[in-house]
Amino acid sequence: MTVEPAQFFQRTLPDLLNEGLDVVFVGINPSIFSVERGHYFARKTNRFWPALSRSVLSLRARTALGVERLGPEHDRALLDYGIGFTDVVKRATPKASDVASAEFVAGVEGLLAKLQHYRPRIACFHGVTGYRHVHRALTGAVNLPSLGLQDQRMGATQVYLVPNPSGANAHFTPDEQTSWYDRLAECLGKHG
Repeated sequence: MTVEPAQFFQRTLPDLLNEGLDVVFVGINPSIFSVERGHYFARKTNRFWPALSRSVLSLRARTALGVERLGPEHDRALLDYGIGFTDVVKRATPKASDVASAEFVAGVEGLLAKLQHYRPRIACFHGVTGYRHVHRALTGAVNLPSLGLQDQRMGATQVYLVPNPSGANAHFTPDEQTSWYDRLAECLGKHG
């Protein structure tokens, strides 16, 4: 019997982490679409890259890279400018709703270990859905957290919550998404 290599490993996006990062963007889990393209937030309808590109948070990186607008192809380059990427759950799925609660529980433990090792200044979670499980693990509370800087820390890392940039999130406009990244930049300036 021939065993396909795919049975031995889970296709996912690699963590883009280094020591000394200012912010690590934490997604719920990678989409199959993004994994197939090898970059975070690869779907054109996702508002992450356009909103980040309009934000002061990315100004240094955009200037150094000589681009007006960042895109998925810049995810690895952002490590040189203090920005990293990971996910709560590393299993790729077509939709975030395909992730089981048990996967979130295990993912929180792994994420905490990564953050304690790399010690970024801020872990920025995209959306209440993914952060809800982290919040419950950190506090034991089931109430929904509000957006912005959280009272909890993950090791030495501060926790920040922004709206999910998915195009399916109609609750926030692209300008509001950009505003949250600007507030994150402000927080980094105030808490450095």
